[in-house]
Amino acid sequence: MKTFKDLGLNDDIMKSLDDLGFTEPSPIQEKAIPFVLGSKKDLIALAQTGTGKTAAFTLPILNQIKSQTNELQVIVLCPTRELCIQLFQDIVKFSKYSKKIEVAAVYGGERIDLQIKMLRRGANIVVGTPGRVLDLINRKVLKLQAIKWVVLDEADEMLDMGFKDDLDSILSETPVERQTLLFSATMSRSVRNIANQYMKDAEEISMGEKNIGAANVSHEYYVVRAGDRFEALKRLLDSLPNVYGILFCRTKNETQRIADLLKHANYNAEAMHGDISQSMRTTIMDRFKKKQITLLVATDVAARGIDVSDLTHVINYNLPDQNEVYTHRSGRTGRASKSGVSVSIFTPADMRKVKMLEAMIGKPFVYKKVPGRTEIFQNQIDNFLASLEDKDIKEIDAINNFAEIEDKLKKIKKEDLIKHLIIDKFKHLINHYQTDGEINADVKAPREYVDDKNSTTLKINFGKRQGFEVKTIFSLFNTNQKLKSIKIGKISLMPEYSLFGVETNRADEVITLFKTVKYRGKSIEISKTDEVPSYSGGGGGGRRKFNSYNNKKSGPSKNNFKKRY
Repeated sequence: MKTFKDLGLNDDIMKSLDDLGFTEPSPIQEKAIPFVLGSKKDLIALAQTGTGKTAAFTLPILNQIKSQTNELQVIVLCPTRELCIQLFQDIVKFSKYSKKIEVAAVYGGERIDLQIKMLRRGANIVVGTPGRVLDLINRKVLKLQAIKWVVLDEADEMLDMGFKDDLDSILSETPVERQTLLFSATMSRSVRNIANQYMKDAEEISMGEKNIGAANVSHEYYVVRAGDRFEALKRLLDSLPNVYGILFCRTKNETQRIADLLKHANYNAEAMHGDISQSMRTTIMDRFKKKQITLLVATDVAARGIDVSDLTHVINYNLPDQNEVYTHRSGRTGRASKSGVSVSIFTPADMRKVKMLEAMIGKPFVYKKVPGRTEIFQNQIDNFLASLEDKDIKEIDAINNFAEIEDKLKKIKKEDLIKHLIIDKFKHLINHYQTDGEINADVKAPREYVDDKNSTTLKINFGKRQGFEVKTIFSLFNTNQKLKSIKIGKISLMPEYSLFGVETNRADEVITLFKTVKYRGKSIEISKTDEVPSYSGGGGGGRRKFNSYNNKKSGPSKNNFKKRY
């Protein structure tokens, strides 16, 4: 295994890495650092969240940057304030012994006049969000004409958030001879378009399979009725007395509501979403990293940039609209060689996604029943007793008669004393769980989906204009007993026709059976085709809604985005 020293980094950088305890590079660092050190070519690096991308681009740039000048040489663009702050802090740590290297962070939610003063004092590296960077460019404060390196970090996230126009404007201000380093978890069509437009003869490196799940993360799910979701969450939290994690919700309104309900029920939780002020976000994150808050209730957007290496759990209160986002969520735990658990609370309607998520991450989902009062009490008591073993007994100045107290307690049976101790400690749980109501929903086996390698694409003569939907395809399969057992693959809905994959060895059978089926009184024409469907049918309405939302020429507007998140 190579060390950072083997990669050719200078002594100043090695000293900062020694302070941080970094010795061996991660796979993405081992590939990217020598490339950036030895080449002026552009680089596209694909790697999942938590793989050490910041060091992969920062260290080789610091190794080459010209010090002892106020000239701006590096611009790093990232999607959110949280990630911007995290990148800034990491770069400052990496450049601790690199003489006269000035780093600045610019992002929304903070006074722009203070950021302008900071930039006018001079900075060699600027980390910023696209909106604030463009604002400073338009004010003639931030000048990128001498830039030597442009870094696009989490490029897919920036484009998903609707920053394409901002990126276009910013990149057009940079010199042609710059080196562009694009880091992304996925290579979507929009990311590829940015790469084609602003990068030249780029080298591409990829670490692992796209969307593959983190090796140290296990995946569990519970199935309840929609109205029992919050009760299921409380039972899960009560059964996990040492939980330290992130609870993901879909929208900022739901995030705030769930956080308020949890706090009202005395859980150690705080909300993190787009309406939280920057000063409050900083306070919350500081407390969360110190474990003064043990559960962060967050939207996907607000959680980007949160870099905490020892989370025990990620909890999906709702599944994300995009299946790929699940990988980003679950990757928040199981970092730094530690194990983690990704927990999902499903309703029966979500069950159709299980096989698809399993195929995407390459791991099984384990079904579990929501813990009942017996399991909750046992876990809480075991944790309490373990904490007593670990605690040092300290003398209390106000109590100097422990011998007398011990003598009095001898009058009470040992068994009764233990009962009194446990009942007093857990009386809040005893009161809440006086009954053990059943909230687990009936679980039906999810439909299995066929992968691309074993799939044949079929084309039928109905599309969006005829009111044909993804659920229509499932309905046609489910209402025919012979079709019901056939695995379905990816689905695409076109204006005048639709495509869907089926098991190759049963494609002819499907064609024969569909010829006897009618849609709205009209016969279905069906045939094999070489066209490839673009997304998986199990995504349902959420995926279709997301795709139509993103099909605008420049992506979703930031105003629309803020309303939702």
